This record gives sequence, C-alpha cells and structure tokens, in this order.
Amino acid sequence: MLAYASHTNSSRNLEKLREYGWRLLRTPFTTGKSNHGFRYGLDNGAWHAHQAGEPFDQMAFERLLSDYGDGSDWIVSPDIVCGGVESLEMSVSWIPRLQKYGVPILIPVQDGMVASDLREHLSESVGIFVGGSTEFKEGTAALWGKLARERRAYLHVGRVNTVRRIAICGAAGADSFDGSGASKFSSTVRRLSIAARQRDLFSPKGSGV
Repeated sequence: MLAYASHTNSSRNLEKLREYGWRLLRTPFTTGKSNHGFRYGLDNGAWHAHQAGEPFDQMAFERLLSDYGDGSDWIVSPDIVCGGVESLEMSVSWIPRLQKYGVPILIPVQDGMVASDLREHLSESVGIFVGGSTEFKEGTAALWGKLARERRAYLHVGRVNTVRRIAICGAAGADSFDGSGASKFSSTVRRLSIAARQRDLFSPKGSGV
C-alpha cells in the first residue's frame, strides 16, 4: 500500500518520510507552497471544516485545484462528513468539474452509505475514499474493498495512524491510506511503513482471487 502523510514542513520528518517512500496529502488548509519533491494527493478539506464547526470552503478548494490539481495523484471530491446519501450527491455533482485534471477522482463514503449507492459511479477513473466515523470506517472497510475490486476502482482509506488500522486497510485490499501521525512523530514512520508493506494473503489483492 502507498502511504500518505499529512503535509509537513519539518525537515526531520520529511527526511524520514522520504527514506521510507511516503507521499504527502495536501488540503486547502496546508501551510507552505512547496511539496518538497514528494508526490501528493489532494483532499477537499471537509474534515478540517467539520472539526472546526465551519461550512465547506469551496473557494479554498478551488484554489487548491488551480495550484496543485494537475500534478496530483488523485483528488477527493467534496463531501459532507457523516452525511450519508446527501454527501454522495454532493460528491457526484463535482465529478464533471474534476475530470479536467486527468487524475483519479475519489468519492468519500460516509456513515449510512451502502455498496449499491456507489456502484454505478465507480470505474477505473473514479474510486473510493473511505471516510466517516471510526466505527463506520473500520466496520465497512472490507465491503468497500470488495466493491472497489469489482469495479476496478482505486481504494484509499483516510485517518490511518496505527498498525492495527493499517492491517484493516491491508485486509480490505486498499491501494493507499493517509494519516497525520507520521507527519507529527518521525519515530513512528519506520513502524508504520513496515506494517504498510506487509502483504495480507487474505485480502482481495493478496489472494489473487
């Protein structure tokens, strides 16, 4: 699995992330314009706004797209944290606007969504970002992994900062995950990196089925 760390400007942490092949995650609230030579994905900032009790900042997201969309690995379509089907409708409505960047678009799945809600929207160019509450994320990761394989879609899991949760991602057959822990504590990078490189033979990808 590819590992993405929340953007950081710490030279010590960047050195350790580079050593273990991590990538960075930019949001509209990332400080510093440089990506320090790292590849990166783009998140929409909805989680940050949710934590701050603020509405989604569309203008900030559009600035992020203008500055970094063309060079990104993928873009997370706007969503509503824990917003269920209403969140899905918002994410899908953005897809036509995001396609011009020519990179995979990830639809965030939120509490209340089921596979049938998402299936028709997925393809090799439109994948899944597993968001939502901790309970939802961990309880449904395998479901989204199965659906992603069925639709040949990319699967990314957000807010992953422990070896246990990396194992859940691996079992689901995730292509990548992100977390802030490696950006804050360089001492965790090696341990998390080793976990990310473990091949789970029972995952959809590891089994070869």
